[in-house]
Amino acid sequence: MPYFVYQISEQMIVKDLDLLGEFENFKEAKTFAKDKRAETPELPPEATKVIFAENRLDAEEKLQEQREAPIMMEWEK
Repeated sequence: MPYFVYQISEQMIVKDLDLLGEFENFKEAKTFAKDKRAETPELPPEATKVIFAENRLDAEEKLQEQREAPIMMEWEK
């Protein structure tokens, strides 16, 4: 399964996803994402994401999911 690198901009509820690249191994995807983050310092680092998925559709579905915030335990505060 390939790794996909996306540039994400949030538009209210729906996220605008721009595919930047597709890679066969994680090291290449990570290096590419790191370089893209350095090229766009005006964007937050979490705007560029690497995701592992079966195909492009699966990757975009995973990125569009609304995830609940993790529950903080007492000792993590």
